[in-house]
Amino acid sequence: MARLPEYVQIKEVGARDGLQNEKKWISSADKVAWINMLSESGLSEIEYTSFVNPKMIPALSDAREVGKKIRRNPKVLYSALVPNMKGLEYALEAGIDGASVFMSASEMHNQKNINKTINETFPVLDEVVKEAKNTRKRVTGYISTVFDCPYEGRISPEQVLRVCEKLLESGVDDLSLGDTIGTAVPTQVEQLLEVLMKHYPKEKLILHFHDTRGMAIANIMTSMHYGINRFDSTVGGLGGCPYAPGAAGNVATNDVLYLLHGLGIETGIEEKKIQDAGIYIQNKLGKILPSRSLAYFANAQ
Repeated sequence: MARLPEYVQIKEVGARDGLQNEKKWISSADKVAWINMLSESGLSEIEYTSFVNPKMIPALSDAREVGKKIRRNPKVLYSALVPNMKGLEYALEAGIDGASVFMSASEMHNQKNINKTINETFPVLDEVVKEAKNTRKRVTGYISTVFDCPYEGRISPEQVLRVCEKLLESGVDDLSLGDTIGTAVPTQVEQLLEVLMKHYPKEKLILHFHDTRGMAIANIMTSMHYGINRFDSTVGGLGGCPYAPGAAGNVATNDVLYLLHGLGIETGIEEKKIQDAGIYIQNKLGKILPSRSLAYFANAQ
C-alpha cells in the first residue's frame, strides 16, 4: 500500500450529478450564481451540467443557457456530461472545456440508463470521444456500477476492465469509476484497484463514490492508500441516479475536505467557500443536505 498522497484533486460534480435527481426546479439564474460561487473556491474542475435529452433529465434542461452565462475562472476546467454527437454539439456551443462520456459495467444498468447494450454503446461513445478530442477537449470516461448493480448484483473487476479497455482505446484521457448505488466496502475497492492497476497507471483513475451505506469516506481512504488522488464529490452530498433506485447522493465535498485537510493533504480549495456554497444550494432546495460537516458549519453560525 502506498503512502497517502500529498495532494488530492477534487472534481465538483454537484451542479450535474447532484442536481440531476432533484425534483425541485432550480432556476438558471440560481444555478449560475451557485456555479460562480464554486468557481471562486479553489476547485480546479467543475462538472456543471449534462447535455442529455431534456425529457430524460428535466432538472438540467437549461444546460446551454447555464453554460453561456456562468462566469469563467481561467483556473477552472468546466466540463459536462455528453451522451452523443447531438449533445456534444450543444456542449461545444455552450463552451465546455471537457467532455464526460458515460456507460455502465453492468449490462442491465447500461440498458436502463442509456437504452443500449454495452456493445451498442461503444461505437456511439467512440464517435463522441474522437470529435471531442479533435476540438482539443479533455475527455473523461465514466463507468457506472463498477462494484454493484441494482439489477445484477456484484460486478466483477474483469467486467470493469473490459469497459476500461474499450474506453481507453477510444481515446479518453481518464476513467472515473462509479460506486453508483453506494454499496461498496473497502475490500471491494482493493479488489478492483488490484486488477486495474496491473494494467493502467493510477494517474488514469478517478474514484466516484456515492454514500448510500455511509462507506464513501472509508472507500476514499482505501483508494488513497493505493495512490489514487482524484475524486468526484458534490457539495452537501447532493445527488442520486435516476436509474439506480434508492441510491443516495455522492460523497459530500464538505466532508471530503474535512478529512483531507485534517490529514494534512493539500487540495487548493477553501473549505469555508465550499460550506457557503452548501448553505446556498441547501436554502434553494429547501431541504437539509446529508453532509455532516455542512450541518456542523450551519449550526455553528
